[in-house]
Amino acid sequence: MSERNELQRDAINVLKETSRTFFIPISQLDPGVQEAVAAAYLCMRAIDEIEDHPELQPALKSELLNSISEILEGPFSRESFESIVAPHRAFLPEVTLRLADWIEYCPETAADTVLQATSIMAKGMADWAMKGWEVKDEQDLDDYTYYVAGLVGVMLSDIWKWHDGTETDKQLAIAYGRGLQSVNILRNHVEDRERGVSFFPEGWELEDMFSYAKRNLAMADRYIEDIQPGSILNFCKIPLALAHGTLSALEKGKEKMSRAEVTEMVSQVIEK
Repeated sequence: MSERNELQRDAINVLKETSRTFFIPISQLDPGVQEAVAAAYLCMRAIDEIEDHPELQPALKSELLNSISEILEGPFSRESFESIVAPHRAFLPEVTLRLADWIEYCPETAADTVLQATSIMAKGMADWAMKGWEVKDEQDLDDYTYYVAGLVGVMLSDIWKWHDGTETDKQLAIAYGRGLQSVNILRNHVEDRERGVSFFPEGWELEDMFSYAKRNLAMADRYIEDIQPGSILNFCKIPLALAHGTLSALEKGKEKMSRAEVTEMVSQVIEK
């Protein structure tokens, strides 16, 4: 097996292990754009694992994320990255430790887009780690959801344009990311509170976060109207449909959609 094929196999395997939600739509993308989006997802998941790590203190999270952000600004150095994470190898997961591999996997002409977006995200996450993830008002919520998800929407829009010239609205792309993230916040809010974290602005009740999610998902619906039928549209429609479905399930008092419901919804999206 060639080194490139081995890297592709590893990327697919780690992608499958880290995200059931995004593995399916990424696997539906055309060659070229599939590698770019897979690499982008893995790079962002690599830094997300640092932000979410239960055993690392906020100051260390911030230090690691800021250091990674700086080397992603370029030119990227595998040696510099590995020297940053080496003291923490026992704590960090494979997807994080192999960030340099995911950058290598990315198509060369799309790499700058992925590196820039991941660098901005890492810096934003570092800042939020030092704030203790205290969301005081809706402006804070918008800021947090921009760095952890809205940026993903912007980066994807850049990748669509790189791949085939598809033009999309960047503000609606941010809302697309925010919509998905706000559904995650609603799905995990009980677990978050048990670990002493809340992404609800002060004074907000569940209905306020539901309204925030619905408002952003409505803009996400508008975002995909600019995309022609094909693999990119399917990619965008699958997580969006699952977000709408999860939100509906949560409103009915369920914890999440069933596996059968997820499978059925994905099939419906792909067949349309």
